[in-house]
This record gives sequence, structure tokens and C-alpha cells, in this order.
Amino acid sequence: MTTKNSAISGFYKKNIEERQHILKEWANLSESELATLTQNLSAENASNMIENAIGIFSLPYGLATNFLVNNINYLIPLVIEEPSVVAALSNAGKLIREGGGFNTHSDEPLMIGQIQVLDMPDLNQAEQAILENQALILEKANEIGGSIVKRGGGAKGLACRSFPDTRVGPMLVIHLIIDVRDAMGANAVNTAAEHTAPLIEELTGGRVNLRILTNLTDERKAYAVGIIPASSLASSTISGHEAVQRIVEATTLAEVDPYRAATHNKGIMNGIDAFVIATGNDWRAIEAGAHAYAARDGQYRSLTKWEITADGDLKGSIEIPMALGVVGGATKVHQMAQLSLKVLGNPNARTLAEIAACVGLAQNFAAIRALAIEGIQRGHMRMHAKQLAVAAGAVGAEVASVVNTLTRSNNIRLETAKQILEELRQKDKHI
Repeated sequence: MTTKNSAISGFYKKNIEERQHILKEWANLSESELATLTQNLSAENASNMIENAIGIFSLPYGLATNFLVNNINYLIPLVIEEPSVVAALSNAGKLIREGGGFNTHSDEPLMIGQIQVLDMPDLNQAEQAILENQALILEKANEIGGSIVKRGGGAKGLACRSFPDTRVGPMLVIHLIIDVRDAMGANAVNTAAEHTAPLIEELTGGRVNLRILTNLTDERKAYAVGIIPASSLASSTISGHEAVQRIVEATTLAEVDPYRAATHNKGIMNGIDAFVIATGNDWRAIEAGAHAYAARDGQYRSLTKWEITADGDLKGSIEIPMALGVVGGATKVHQMAQLSLKVLGNPNARTLAEIAACVGLAQNFAAIRALAIEGIQRGHMRMHAKQLAVAAGAVGAEVASVVNTLTRSNNIRLETAKQILEELRQKDKHI
């Protein structure tokens, strides 16, 4: 992928067929793979994926351009219905590219399985027995590890968390730490936890109840950093220095106030969720882990940090749990998930997680820049105008005409769109 350039000029101006052709060349897609862009999930496959399936709910699939991650160019596949996210990501990717692109790293793919033990004769002795027999427990867990163990993964360690005074009595929670390699890992972790439960009961003299992974995957985080030159933020109405200062001021609010942090982090997840869905991963698990991690010190806070560099530029960083897989689950069932991974150069799970972190950081920057400098509604409502035109009943060439008039009216509402469309059609009748 090193010879490819994701900085595609005017990509948003091209029609859908032209964009598809660019993607075909980028990922070396076959005609059948290209066809999956519009015909990608059969009713039969849908019925095999979930229970009681009765149809297929489609969402737009788009590409964000301009991403440079660790000096590798990427086009970012996204599945989302909200206007402005794809455009915002592409623009943010361009500005961060001007600062050298994203730099990333990630933790080993370690997941945690929780084993809850109750009714122990002695909590302290139970914990001591688990720690003294760690090697035996890990060996037991790896009996059932299968291909993950063969690939160098499997149970690597454990930890104990004691809760001496709960409303159901003393409780010991054992964390079984498992390297899941390129899988998301839920099935492997749950299987290992269940397989070791009888041994846990024998060692502790207690009763095992829950045996399941946690989605607070704080052993499996992804990190990304990006710099935006102050000069890239300057405009006719604001200097680069002032723009940087405003963004840092705005993001500091999310560091101290959970009311702001909730919306701040929602903006991060706008990008990450769309990327996670496109790659066939579990966006709900990612959401749960991200928000739990944001509250890890007892107060809900921002997942990103923005600061001014010694040169006066804007530097952003993100640290976020990111349990993504490239094998198993929908990644092997849904054709579009497979296509997304191909577009990304078939990365391993850690690289996929790092790209996701970049998407979150870029989306966060785009939202904060709009909020702090020009107001969130200006760009967002301009993109929203097209949806309103369609909702008003515009078809074909009418859509562009309604959007143009609606945008100029500075009154971007459904009622206005309907009125504009009615006037347009009345005018056409008299031509």
C-alpha cells in the first residue's frame, strides 16, 4: 500500500460510479466484489446471521480519504446514516496529514474473562489458592484454546479482585487474561472461563456463577497521535494561533465536565462506530468499553487530549480500549466486511484497532473545530439539506435544486424544503 495515495482530490465531487472505479483500482477488486457494494446481503444470509429475520435494513457505505497512518495511506470504509461524518473525517485526515499523519501503537490483544465465585468458606484463603495455582489454571484454560493457542495466543495470566461485602455476601472475581491473536475473542474467552470453572470451584471451595468476558478491555488499548499545523487552521476570520487556543479551551471542558464529555465522546464514536460496523465488528462492545474506560477514575472524562505544541501547533491524542478482530464473526459472514478489510489492505487485528483510534481522533477534531470556530450547525446543516430534500419528496435533479435553494435560505427545515419543492414544481409546470 506504500505506493498508494489516499489524498484523492475532489473525491466528493465525483459521481458514485466514478468513486466505485477509484475503489476498484485501489483495492484491486473483481467485478463480483465491486457488485457487492450494492448487492451485498441476501435474505438467506440474513436469516443465517440472526433469529426471526424478515428482511434487510440498508445503510450508506462510504469512504473517507486522506488518511496517512504510520506513513501508510488508507481509504477508510464507513457505514453510517448521519450526514457530515464522512466529509468531516476526510477533511480532518487532510489537515492531520499536513502535520505528518497519524502515529499509532497498540497493546497486545489481551482480553479478560471474569469468573465470579460465591459461597466460599474463606475469601482470603480462596484468593491465595487461586494465585498459588495460577499455572494449573492457565494450563486448564489452554486445553480448550484450539487454533488461538496454536498461533501463540491463549491464557497468559490471571488476577483476583475481592469484594468482601456485597449484598449477596463475599465475592471473588478472577480475571483470566487471554491473548486472542487476530480474533475479537469473545467466544474464546467465554469458552476458557467456562472450562476452568470446575477447577476454580475445587480450589476455592466456592460456587462459580458468572463466567464471561468483560467489555472493559483495558488490557487491549489502541493509541493514536496527530498534529495539525496552526497555519492550516488559519482563515480570513481567525488566526491559526487563535484557532488552536479555542480548540484546546473547548476540549478542556470535556476533561473536567461529564456533561460535555458525554457529547465529546459521542462525537469520537460517530467515526469509530461507522468504521467498526463497516469491518463487521461489534460496535456495541466497543461503545461499552470506551465509555467505561472514560469513567475509570470515578468521573466520566474525555477519551482524547488536545494541547499546544512547543511550535504552537495543535496536537491531539487518544487512548481507547479497542477489541477488534479480523477473523470470526461477521468478518467472515458478511461480504461487505470482507471487502472493507481488503480495502484496508487486510490488516491484522492490532493494525485495525490502531486505524480505528485514528478515525476517532480525527472525528473528534472535526467536531471540536466546528464547535469552537464556526459553530456546529453551519457545516452539519448544509450536509443535512440533502436528506431534507429527499424527505420532502425531491427526486433526480430536483434534489440539487432544492438543496441549493434551501442552503441559501439559511432556514434548513423540512417545511422549508417542502415549500421550495412545491414552488419548483409549479414553476416547471409553466415552462
